[in-house]
Amino acid sequence: MIASVRPQPVSGGIAGPSRLPSLDGVRAISIALVLLGHLSGTSGMYSVDLKIGDHARLGVLVFFVMSGFLITNLLLIEHANTGSVSLKHFYARRLLRIFPASYTYLACICILALAGFIRLRDRDVWHAVTYTVNYLSQPSWQIGHLWSLSVEEQFYLAWPFAFVGLGPGRAMWLATAVIVLGPAARAVPWFFAGHTPYYGRTIFPMVADSLAVGCLLAGTRAWLEGQSWYLRLFSAPAALLILAATLLINRFTDQPAVAVIGTSGINIGIAILVHRSFYSPRGWTGRILNWRPLTFVGVLSYSLYLWQQLFLNQQSNAWVNAFPQNLLFAVTAALVSYFGLEKPFLRLRRRLRVG
Repeated sequence: MIASVRPQPVSGGIAGPSRLPSLDGVRAISIALVLLGHLSGTSGMYSVDLKIGDHARLGVLVFFVMSGFLITNLLLIEHANTGSVSLKHFYARRLLRIFPASYTYLACICILALAGFIRLRDRDVWHAVTYTVNYLSQPSWQIGHLWSLSVEEQFYLAWPFAFVGLGPGRAMWLATAVIVLGPAARAVPWFFAGHTPYYGRTIFPMVADSLAVGCLLAGTRAWLEGQSWYLRLFSAPAALLILAATLLINRFTDQPAVAVIGTSGINIGIAILVHRSFYSPRGWTGRILNWRPLTFVGVLSYSLYLWQQLFLNQQSNAWVNAFPQNLLFAVTAALVSYFGLEKPFLRLRRRLRVG
């Protein structure tokens, strides 16, 4: 029963509740898929097609599943240790982690727009500031990627309240319901919103099941790790088959029917592979995922996510948007953001004892 699941901070070779092995490596792969999707076809760079569908979209789905898992895992651990969850501390952690970097990026974008270097459409800034870009039709390129950050912020707003209000057990049943209803939620904008601004849009109900799969993984993780049939999915042949099936489905998600139904399969495949990555971190895949240069890219992933959009612009012929300098500028901006802004706020978070 989902209601009887209890979190286990350490199991299956896991190092600890707050820093799971391999996940920074998974983040690195995810942001690499996003970068490849946006870099391909920029001035001076030929189009890259790995025959796996939309690279950037797949990378974002991995981030969603991981986010649902990590946030829920932290909530479960806090609830198990203290009997409750401090929403005040939760939102303080999120604010210090997300807001300084994202609003700095937005401030730079606004300055560039005022100086005439880029053009922003009506309501772009408002939707970006309020984290509702996923409801904005045809956003400007420089803020278009913030649709996924908007989804994350909407998840952060809703899920902890649901978790606290319902309790861990009932919250897992809610996550299950979101997963089951995911295809129906996607079907509405794909099949019934033609000739409207919401046709095919990634509004929150369309992608909430990706986050919910991660939530359910965190809630059922201890039980799953006790099931022999499930652990057999972690074998190399089974994992390779799951990876191949996930990539194959993603290849055809430009078709509405596959996007509606197949995304659920992609979410489940990602969840199993993510779980395997930190459950068995000592194999050859674990050694790759925990390779220090790769984990550093994973640590830098949020900064890369924010700043790459300014430079990896397929619609621009400007020198700064041409390969290879566009990639160099994106990485440089991310490094400046991480070391100059994010790390100081992370230290502040620890000093305030809300981390």
